[in-house]
Amino acid sequence: MSAAPQIARRQADPGGDFLRPPSRVDRLIAPLGGFFAMALEAFRVLPKRPLQWREFIQQTWFIARVSIGPAIFVGIPLTCLVTFQFNQVLREVGAIDLSGSGAALATVTQIGPVVATLVVAGAGATAICADLGARKIREEIDAMEVLGINVVHRLVAPRVLASMFAAVMLNALIILIGLAGGYVFSVYLQGASPALYVANLNLLIGIPDLVQSEVKALVFGMLAGLVGCYRGLTVKGGPKAVGNAVNETVVYSFMALFVANLFLTALPYNLGLVGK
Repeated sequence: MSAAPQIARRQADPGGDFLRPPSRVDRLIAPLGGFFAMALEAFRVLPKRPLQWREFIQQTWFIARVSIGPAIFVGIPLTCLVTFQFNQVLREVGAIDLSGSGAALATVTQIGPVVATLVVAGAGATAICADLGARKIREEIDAMEVLGINVVHRLVAPRVLASMFAAVMLNALIILIGLAGGYVFSVYLQGASPALYVANLNLLIGIPDLVQSEVKALVFGMLAGLVGCYRGLTVKGGPKAVGNAVNETVVYSFMALFVANLFLTALPYNLGLVGK
């Protein structure tokens, strides 16, 4: 008897199960699908001409300009801290002159690419999100689509390329500055030999590790740029929504960074591509 009213309701509204408000799972999966769709479209239009060189150069210079200072002031203390802890262990076993190997291992494999992309995500990707979000609420994006302009090719692709290029350059800069800071800290504060510090820099790392480091920075920069572009283009509402999107850009970029770092660190070692 109790099933009859339910059947009657279903017959009266056959689409009721599909027209219900989206569930929490739906609200989680839909943005993720939209992000991957935009990412695939960005890679599809990258080889197409004309590439927006002016936009690319402007965005690269902007990201580098706002990121280089924070990258230096974060990279040096972090490298010195890791070097100090490693040197304390070496001093206990009488091998303080091997401090260069620890500084190089930490800086090249983790500190360089992670710090570079944290800064790019925190400074560059948020600025990208704010710029595109402001254009979205002013309906500039809609106007471009009405005119037949591919927004992904015109706005997203050059910004993603700029984030990737800036992350790679910042990674190289952080590695050099971090090793120099570790040298000063180890030699002048902890009594390591200057010559042995330099001689042992390649004791635990090699060219494959440097390549892996730059590849990680490239991927991290790509993820940060994609997240910033996607959140900027999907802003709905007014200026408050843009501020919320900027905050979400930082959180999502950091989450993507650490997940990607896990795979990009473990996979090459398991495949035997790096390591001695």
